[in-house]
Amino acid sequence: MPHPSPADPVAAAFEAQRDRLRAVAYRMLGSHADAEDVVQEAWLRLSRQDTAAIHNFAGWLTTVVGRISLDVLRSRQVHPEASYDDRLPELVVTADDGSAPEDDVELADSVGLALLVVLESLGPSERLAFVLHDLFAVPFAEIGQILGRSADATKMLASRARRKVRATERPAAAGREQREVVQAFLAAARDGDFEGLLRVLDPQVRLTADTPHGEVVILGATEVIANARFGAGAAARGRAVLVDGLPGLVSWREDGTPLSVIAFTVTGGLITGIAVVGDPARLAAMTLPDPE
Repeated sequence: MPHPSPADPVAAAFEAQRDRLRAVAYRMLGSHADAEDVVQEAWLRLSRQDTAAIHNFAGWLTTVVGRISLDVLRSRQVHPEASYDDRLPELVVTADDGSAPEDDVELADSVGLALLVVLESLGPSERLAFVLHDLFAVPFAEIGQILGRSADATKMLASRARRKVRATERPAAAGREQREVVQAFLAAARDGDFEGLLRVLDPQVRLTADTPHGEVVILGATEVIANARFGAGAAARGRAVLVDGLPGLVSWREDGTPLSVIAFTVTGGLITGIAVVGDPARLAAMTLPDPE
């Protein structure tokens, strides 16, 4: 769908808000494609409005984007198979040279894999309240209008969401301990060492794989170990990287095309999350370091 023409003053004002609106929708939905669709729908709704009656242009657009995003989130609960095109967030992959990833400007500007994974666990109303208030400073009264709740009830929703986010806060940037845990996992996977894998996996570990056929989620150490064969091949042909600041691995096929990107979340000396990107189309669109 083409963008509105900036020659129109209303369209120009909308274009000035586009990046912010896309950022709101992306943090709500974790999908760039869905976020772009939401912003375009907001433009269509704006084009049918009497803009002279809109007193707070930015606030009106934020409300519309919030409502459309909320509808998308609720639709996902009813149809969870919908919109798998890029449900795993866009990843920032850099060579692991031992530097502090929090100093990387590009990484600091990214949403972060860990946060988006946590947001996925929130209910639609909680996610809306947290994202709009804590990330974009939208007043509770305005958020309440979107949700059909009072400002106080909305404040409680955001507080509950905040507690959940803090309970699963992003771990510290990849340090020596995290790297050692990941290396132990890959070595055990390569050797078929069941006990070694159990020692480094949290019993409730969550593996999320992005495949050409959609998203696959595997829960629990035993189930992950049953699928740990991916670690053996990746370790043999892989290079250590940082994925959104988390320890990870990129592996390549013999012809030089990328095979997978794997990110590990390590908390308290155990691997609590594994995210695997194996969709060739998505891998081709990513900026990856060269094979060693």
